[in-house]
This record gives sequence, structure tokens and C-alpha cells, in this order.
Amino acid sequence: MLRSLYSGISGLNAHQRMIDVTGNNIANVNTTGYKSSQVQFNDTLSQMMGAGGSPQDGMAGTNPAQVGLGVRVGGITANFSQGSAQTTGKSGDMMIQGDGFFITRSGNESLYTRAGSFFFDANGVLATSTGEPVQGWTAVDGKVNSAAKPGDIRMPLGATIPPERTTTMTLKGNLSSDNIPDVNDKDNYGVEDPSDPVARPGYITTIPVKVFDEQGGTHTVTAKFTRTAMDNTQDPPISTWRVQLLGEDDGDPLTPLPLVGPSVDVQFQNGKPVIDNTAPEDDPLNILKTISVGANPPYTVDLSDVTSYSGNTDARVFDTDGQTAGALTSLSYTVSDSGEIIGVYSNGLKQTLGQVAMATFKNVNGLEKVGNSLFRTTVNSGYAQVGEPGSAGMGQVISGALEMSNVDLAQEFTNLVVAQRGFQANSRIITTSDEILQELVSMKR
Repeated sequence: MLRSLYSGISGLNAHQRMIDVTGNNIANVNTTGYKSSQVQFNDTLSQMMGAGGSPQDGMAGTNPAQVGLGVRVGGITANFSQGSAQTTGKSGDMMIQGDGFFITRSGNESLYTRAGSFFFDANGVLATSTGEPVQGWTAVDGKVNSAAKPGDIRMPLGATIPPERTTTMTLKGNLSSDNIPDVNDKDNYGVEDPSDPVARPGYITTIPVKVFDEQGGTHTVTAKFTRTAMDNTQDPPISTWRVQLLGEDDGDPLTPLPLVGPSVDVQFQNGKPVIDNTAPEDDPLNILKTISVGANPPYTVDLSDVTSYSGNTDARVFDTDGQTAGALTSLSYTVSDSGEIIGVYSNGLKQTLGQVAMATFKNVNGLEKVGNSLFRTTVNSGYAQVGEPGSAGMGQVISGALEMSNVDLAQEFTNLVVAQRGFQANSRIITTSDEILQELVSMKR
């Protein structure tokens, strides 16, 4: 008789635990990075009322007869399925798409989290909303050594990037082959009159190029292309252009722009720049990749994408190197899908400042929750496997988003009903057992 009472009590305790877990899931329905939990029930030890017997002497065997002693909570496991993305637009917010955890530090202990709401504090340290420093690697001169031990990530506020002189310029577009120089035409004979500063349309094209000096100062040089030969009558057609770099205007309209270094003649065969028109057309040395022209050291001008076809002239600057000095004066940064934090300097240049580290575990259900959406390792979780986001099976980082709780409210409300009914049913066991005991006591009047 007493066994049923204790079975009912165990059922009440187990279903109360189920209600506790379900209620906690519902309470954390909007907690960033929260992972819901589920309760598993196991039956307890059963009392043997009769042992099983084997068939013998023409008689069938008998099965064991056992009476259970109730139920117990077999385990509470976390569901680490991916939560939905909540877009925030904030650079410090990071979401892991896939497996893995961000690493944080609490004292000398490493803790792990899926909640990526981070910010840089007054000392430039990347931290969680509760103050734990986020672990990763701080870049040195824009380079990250992910083979080193992870540490606090620091934003080097006030750091500067030195200026760099322009050495390379890339030009693209077309130099029209329609206007052929004519020695009988003074305005188009392919030789510029130094005393006449007026550009001759049709055979002279100028392109202003912004460049930087060694101190980061900006200047404008002019790339000048002059058609110099009557050569479109050849087969295949060849056009020759003289490339010159001219210095800055001194403001006197009667003074021609100063020539910066020697000029270079470039030939175009079939509309493409060549070095030697006698070399085979498929010879890789035939194609002119770059020329050196201008000052000492000279500028390298990439003409590999410049053509000389019929039509309008639209040659233009595509890219130049060099830069002014820049300083990291504000917390302006972006985060790549590999977790690299890229700072924006005052000169517009971007440089990697650091990279967040990520950890995976052989048994994520072996992790222990410690509050603040943080986990710590246990003997059953295995050691943390640390690496870069996006490598070795680790998830990627989505910037400007947070991972929402993976709680399924419909499922939790269903679990709540199931737990409630289970609790009611077990309370009926105790009530019924009590009524039977009352009947037994009432037999003597």
C-alpha cells in the first residue's frame, strides 16, 4: 500500500521539475543566445515479486513479476540547435552561424557563450554586456597570428598609419585609333609644338592623376598620351602613343606643364599594348603589362587594360596606391565573416585590428551553465578546440546580428499542459491511496 504513495510522490517531484524547466524556457524566450532545455524521465528501481523461470519438463517458463517504485528525472539536456537571426545593425553585435562558441574571460577562467552582444570599453577592450573580455588575437601591423594563445582584443585608439608615396597607377579605357596623324596637317602631325600649350584634339589625350608624396601630401600629375605615327595602314594595324607624365600647373597659362622624367613610346597591335610587334602574338612577353615612366624612383603605369580601338577616347584612372597619414580616432569598424575586426582610419584606409576566437567541443551537452548566457567546461564536455571562425567545422560570424533564443513557445506550452496533467494524475495516486488507507482504518468501529 505504501509503495503507491511513494510512487505518487516521485511522480509529483518529477513533474514539478518538468514544470520548472519548462517555465525557465518560457521565461528566456527573448534571451539572446539562450538554448532551451528538456527533461527526460526514467523509472526507478523495481521490486522483484517473482523471478522468471525457464521452460522444463513440458512446462512453460514464467516471467519475472516486478513492481516499480516510481519515476525519477533521468537528465536535463540543452537543445543547441541554431536560433533565428535578429538584425541590429550594430557593429559590435556578432552572431555565430553554425557550431561554436565565443570565448570570454572571467578572472583566469575561460567561459563560453553564443550571445554576441559586444562593445569596446574605455580601455579599448572588446567585452560582453556583463563585462567579460572577449578572447581572440590583436593584430600587429594589420596581421593576425591565430596560432598564438588567445587573449583580450584591444582597439588601438590613436594608432597611426604612416604615409606612403604613390608608386603605381593603373589606367583603363580606350585611346581612339580613328584620328591618324598626318605630316601634312599641322594640327594633327603627331609632333607637339612646345611653344603651343593648347592640346590638339584627336591626337593628344590628358588624364589627371592624384598622387601622394613621401610626406603624404597630395599632388596632381597628368598622364599625357600623344599619337605619334602614321601606322594604321599596316596589317595588322599598329598605333603608337607616347606616354608622358607632367607635373603640377604653376598657375601661369603661358608656361607648359613640367615634364616628370623621360617619356615612353607604347605600341598597340590589334588594339592591345605590345612590347615587340615582331614577337609571336601568343608570346606572353609580347603583352605589355607595365611601363616605368616619370620621376626617380619612376612611377609604374599599368596599361594592360588600355586599348586603342576605333571609337571615342575614354581612358581614365582606375586605381593608384599611396596614402596620407591616418589615425584611428574613433570606434569605427566592421566585422568579417571570419571574425576579423577591421578598423577604419581617418584617411579612409581599412586595416585588420584583431580577430575573435571560437571554440567547439566534442560534447556540447556536457557544458555547465553559469548564468549570463555563459558556459564552462566539465570533465564530460571535452577540452575546447580553439580556432578561427569558419575553419575546422566552426561556424561563421554574421556582423550586425544576434542569435535569438531557440525556445519554441508552442512546444513549451504543450509541455506545460503535459506536466500539469502528469502532476494531477500523480496527485490522484496519493488521494486514492489515502482513501484506501482510510477504509482500512475504518474497518474497526
